[in-house]
Amino acid sequence: MRWRPDPFVLGILLALVLGLTLPLNAESQRVFSTIADVCVAAVFLVYGMRLHTHDVVEGLKNVKLQGLVLFATYVAFPIVGFAFGRALTPWLGSGFATGFLYLSLLPSTIQSSVTFVSIARGNVAAAVCSATISNILGMFLTPALVLMLLNVDGASTDSLLAVVQKLLLPFIIGQLVQPWVGSWWRAHSTLVKRVDNTSILLIVFSAVLEATAAGAWRGVTVWTILLLLALSALMLGIMLSLTWWVGKRAGLNRRDNIVLLMCGSKKSLASGLPMAKALFPSAVVGSIIVPVVIFHQLQIVVCAALAQRLALTNDDVN
Repeated sequence: MRWRPDPFVLGILLALVLGLTLPLNAESQRVFSTIADVCVAAVFLVYGMRLHTHDVVEGLKNVKLQGLVLFATYVAFPIVGFAFGRALTPWLGSGFATGFLYLSLLPSTIQSSVTFVSIARGNVAAAVCSATISNILGMFLTPALVLMLLNVDGASTDSLLAVVQKLLLPFIIGQLVQPWVGSWWRAHSTLVKRVDNTSILLIVFSAVLEATAAGAWRGVTVWTILLLLALSALMLGIMLSLTWWVGKRAGLNRRDNIVLLMCGSKKSLASGLPMAKALFPSAVVGSIIVPVVIFHQLQIVVCAALAQRLALTNDDVN
């Protein structure tokens, strides 16, 4: 198969470059910051409108699988992330190290996890439920864990209030109108993807723009980025191995174990960037989101290949 660059990945790279190089004044920066805040709300409003509450209720019935996915996402992942981040802070710098720790506290992905479970011939219905539950709980758990565990100037109870206003309130509004508009949004997945992707690109651009104005990139080298990439690869490898091994030890069947593998080893860019915008001061958001972007792209490439491999071996195993 010929490799083709992902337009969304190219868009993120372009947003990073523009945020680093465009000489915008303070007023223009405030305008883009406001636009980014609106985009944050739009992402979670649409998410609330398209999510069927019945899916979450059904998913709760598989207690063992859901418990293992949540344990991997919010216990095992943070332990691994903090071990790496704290040990390598002198080499990463405080901004990138905090971003690496923040990454470990994020919920799982939804779209890519479900897609890869489907490719690998896993339990798709359970994957939808696992990823959805992870993201709903993440709107509460991730901000709370950030405030408890990360020592960041400017991240306080005011940040938690911002999360409520920018994330939870739009999501709740979306859920309230979901019975009337949910079917339409679920039938227009392409439009949902465009809203998500456009919002993320604007959030990245605004965050990098503000970080550049605050001088957050001083001292950053190519070696720093390569170190972040290596750490992300090692962290992903550990979590993939751990989730697969734990699933076998827990007695999950192969289809459910694929769900644990794919949902328990990923972190959400779509949730992580809006949360970072709401939780952290503008001076540090830019450097914090870089590890999230790097890990997200790496997990897509690795798990896509892994899903195809699992699909090929599925018939032999069963």
